[in-house]
Amino acid sequence: MGLLADMQRASAERVTAAKARVAEAELRAQIADSEAPPPLVVSDEGFDVIAELKLRSPSQGALARQSADPVARLTAYAQGGAAAVSVLTEPTRFDGSLEHLRLAAFTLTPLGVPVMRKDFLVDPYQLLEARAAGASGALLIVRMVDRAMLIEMLDRAAELELFVLLEAFDAAEVETAAEIAAARNGLPGQVLMGINCRNLETLAIDPRRFGVLRDKLPPAWPPVAESGVESPRDAAAVAALGYRLALVGTSLMKQADAVRATAQLIEAGRAALKRRRDDAAVQRDKPDA
Repeated sequence: MGLLADMQRASAERVTAAKARVAEAELRAQIADSEAPPPLVVSDEGFDVIAELKLRSPSQGALARQSADPVARLTAYAQGGAAAVSVLTEPTRFDGSLEHLRLAAFTLTPLGVPVMRKDFLVDPYQLLEARAAGASGALLIVRMVDRAMLIEMLDRAAELELFVLLEAFDAAEVETAAEIAAARNGLPGQVLMGINCRNLETLAIDPRRFGVLRDKLPPAWPPVAESGVESPRDAAAVAALGYRLALVGTSLMKQADAVRATAQLIEAGRAALKRRRDDAAVQRDKPDA
């Protein structure tokens, strides 16, 4: 698994160390004493952006200049209309931490914008960490854990009222996700289904994966395009394919005007979706030959 294998081992080590420092009962007590974070609300306008706070990209290196004032960038994402903000908490390759998640929650909760823990999670304990830090959601990766553990983590997320972005990279993982979605029909929990078009061996991006896998995604879970959306044109392309959201990290971190850049992605996606719906309506209204 390349990068994911390294991250899986490092994450397991972090869990062991974290459990030695803070007992699960203590995290649950912190959660019980805290207010519920804002929920993720998917807009009726058909396309949303999850913007990302990211200090380092394994493919492009440090993004320190762009993240010199994280509060300003987080606020800019909210002002630009982001439905949620993803926060990297992985420390070894992404320079992340739970402190960044706490900062994001402290900054964005008053604005009603939910934050999501993005990491290589391997244990339900890490979902407790996320909720105790103020998160509304968390990323889970299909290939990081076996199916039984993935289901246990989905159950834990539902218990904690965390939304989940479930990430897949290929058709086999999408099939696994679809089977789990069918089995969970009617159960509590908010799940988004993400397709990551990055090759984790080479770190190259292949946006064709969005089209190839789109129709295989579980229909009950809103689809999310990950890693391949860098411009308004890209946002329009994935929206036209039927993706409901896009997770955008490095390209937004590079923008000096994050408010405008976030808003442009959203506007382009919604405009493309409107064109798609208008075209479909015209086709439906055409008289039979």
